[in-house]
Amino acid sequence: MRLIPFITAILVTAGLYLAVFEREKLLAFAKGDAAQAQEAAAPEAAEEAGEAVAQASESAVGVVALKSVARQIDSAVVLRGQTRAIRQVEVRAETSAVVVSEPKRKGAFVEAGDLLCQLDTGTRDAVLAEMNARKLEAESRVPEAEARLEEAKARLLEAEINNNAAQKLSEGGYASETRRVATEAAVSSAAAGIESAKSGLEATKAGIEAATAAVAAAEREIARLSITAPFRGLLESDTAEIGSLMQPGTLCATVIQLNPIKVVGFVPETEVNRVTVGTPAGARLATGLEVQGRVTFLSRSADPTTRTFEVEITVPNDELLIRDGQTATIGIASDGTLAHLLPQSSLTLNNDGQLGVRVVGAGNIVQFTAVSLIKDHADGVWVSGLGEQADVIVVGQEFVTQGVRVEPTYREAAQ
Repeated sequence: MRLIPFITAILVTAGLYLAVFEREKLLAFAKGDAAQAQEAAAPEAAEEAGEAVAQASESAVGVVALKSVARQIDSAVVLRGQTRAIRQVEVRAETSAVVVSEPKRKGAFVEAGDLLCQLDTGTRDAVLAEMNARKLEAESRVPEAEARLEEAKARLLEAEINNNAAQKLSEGGYASETRRVATEAAVSSAAAGIESAKSGLEATKAGIEAATAAVAAAEREIARLSITAPFRGLLESDTAEIGSLMQPGTLCATVIQLNPIKVVGFVPETEVNRVTVGTPAGARLATGLEVQGRVTFLSRSADPTTRTFEVEITVPNDELLIRDGQTATIGIASDGTLAHLLPQSSLTLNNDGQLGVRVVGAGNIVQFTAVSLIKDHADGVWVSGLGEQADVIVVGQEFVTQGVRVEPTYREAAQ
């Protein structure tokens, strides 16, 4: 019998026994050895980590910082808008007639009172003559009515004298009662005659007033036949063609006034308090033309949809280079503010997506400061929110975070 196969069989049997019947004890023994190994390795790992932190704390990141000093700048309210004619009127007919004047073509300049459309008078001159005749006839009746009134007053005076005499004679027994009653009746009749004469005179005067009103209406109707320009401007459309039948409300011409001209924009409610009437303002048109003016109107009521307020800027347009409806970028002067001029590349975002810059703080520790953009500039951007002085990291800001020690190299703002 060989010894080696026998020993191998014993070892295999013992291993199977331990694996099947003593499995929990075997696992516990194995875990105990692993824990001892980890406990033995933990002090060494902690020591290595401490050395790494110490080395990292001793080494600072090199960056380039800008010593920036805040300056006072004008903070303008920038809007988008468009030009609008100062006045635009559609001149329409007020009566019915045929146009008898030659048309004026659009683009022509007109002065206030210039004839745009002349309408045919028709029978209106005859109507005016008739109304004047009626007025003269009514005026001619006035002397007759006044004479009747004077006659009635004289009759009343005579009747009163007769009545007084009759009463005295009746009291003395020299006249009968019948005569006294007759004289009293004569006085009443004379008084009624005066009232009648007064009524006739008033009726005559009323007839004169009616005739005068008829004459004025006829003259007004004739005046409506000449349609004139309401103000100095230019024609935006041709006037009505000769031979056209005009009805009340029919368009004769459209007149616009472009000097001065308005530039209209809408201010957000967050900036409306920065705009006041009379403030200097400017605008840049899409053609590149720049104009200057002043704010002449600021709405007190917001648009219900956009929650913005309409603002109007009036600018001179002597040469009529500005047209109605052109797109414009509006800048309205506002109170100055302290701001820093920084390279646009120095701006960054923190983990919350907030815009700002990284600055060198006390002990050369990096700090993140949120900023607000004011306006662009050819040399960078103007920002606020940094105080009067700040050391802004302009190179390497994307490779450091807040709390990291840096070794800055400074450069002046003029560089």
